[in-house]
Amino acid sequence: MKKAIKYIAVLAGALSLVSCGGDQNSKANAAPAKQAMPYPVTEVPTKTLTGYTTYPVSIEGMVNSEVRAKVSGYITDVLVDEGEKVNKGQVLFRLETQSLNQDAEAAKANVNAAQVEVDKLKPLVEKDIISEVQLETAKAKLQQAKSNYNSITANIGYANIKSPVDGYVGAIRLREGALVSPTSQAPLTTVSDISKVYAYFSLSEVDYLNFLQNNEGETVEDKIENMPKVELELANGNIYKEEGTIETINSQVNANTGSISFRAVFDNPSRLLTNGNSGKIRIPKIYENAVVVPQEATYEKQGKILVYKLGENNKVNTSVIEVLASIDNLYVVKSGVKKGDSIVAKGLAKLRPDTEIKPQPVAFDSIAKPIEQVFR
Repeated sequence: MKKAIKYIAVLAGALSLVSCGGDQNSKANAAPAKQAMPYPVTEVPTKTLTGYTTYPVSIEGMVNSEVRAKVSGYITDVLVDEGEKVNKGQVLFRLETQSLNQDAEAAKANVNAAQVEVDKLKPLVEKDIISEVQLETAKAKLQQAKSNYNSITANIGYANIKSPVDGYVGAIRLREGALVSPTSQAPLTTVSDISKVYAYFSLSEVDYLNFLQNNEGETVEDKIENMPKVELELANGNIYKEEGTIETINSQVNANTGSISFRAVFDNPSRLLTNGNSGKIRIPKIYENAVVVPQEATYEKQGKILVYKLGENNKVNTSVIEVLASIDNLYVVKSGVKKGDSIVAKGLAKLRPDTEIKPQPVAFDSIAKPIEQVFR
């Protein structure tokens, strides 16, 4: 009995030691409380910004006239060069006219013979020796001979191919010795008036309807008149120095593409633009007193753009923002944040909702300043 009591006492002491050791180990392994990390935060402001909507354009001269032969013949002279300025009526090409000259001589002889016949019959009619019908028949033959002669001389004139308009000569596709005709598929050249150029671009049906609904004016003509000046981005990325004006809108939707075509006009005093140039039209839109956030202070998730807003007790939570436009490195915001809200400016990747942070206020412009482009 004494042995049993002694055994129980020893066992109780061992359990007590184990329990005390466990408490000490538990206290030793307890993690220290997590401290709030510092994050830069900035206050959301409002700004007045100008954004641009861009559309691809094709450039054409105001006048773009093809030069074609009206008669068949071999080219004997090319009197201008590509890019040369020419005037309306100036001779550009000459065709061989030897065979036409021979035809003209024969036609002239026929005119003379018909005239002699008429002159011979006139006195005979006056003396009632022959009927007047014979004279009228001779006169008709004379008129036919003259018409044939005039046609041949006109063709000789057409052998001097002239510029139909004032402008600049385009590519010259054929040279001396080439045979041309009115049925030739390719023109001899093109003369273009590029003192002003047209920029053609298209809007989708949705964009077109937005244009009609969002621009001032009762009629389409009024809306066009109230449109701001537009810019042209050249193929090399530079902005053309002359501003343009939207002049016309096609009244019909293209059944194949579902788009509506627009036309803008640009002055071209330096002849920098020419037929076939490409680029982008830039239509400005002004956002006055708009709420803006730096793109660097946002992140994307499942197609949505979010920010971390600073709330009570310095805890942050996500907010989905609706973006109206992207201008430089700023988002113009329709909803999700308002002026005066504080948002986390950088380091969003490590944050989670309901996380407590140590706010470090920074100036908005230090976050929103444009990013310099080092490489092009």
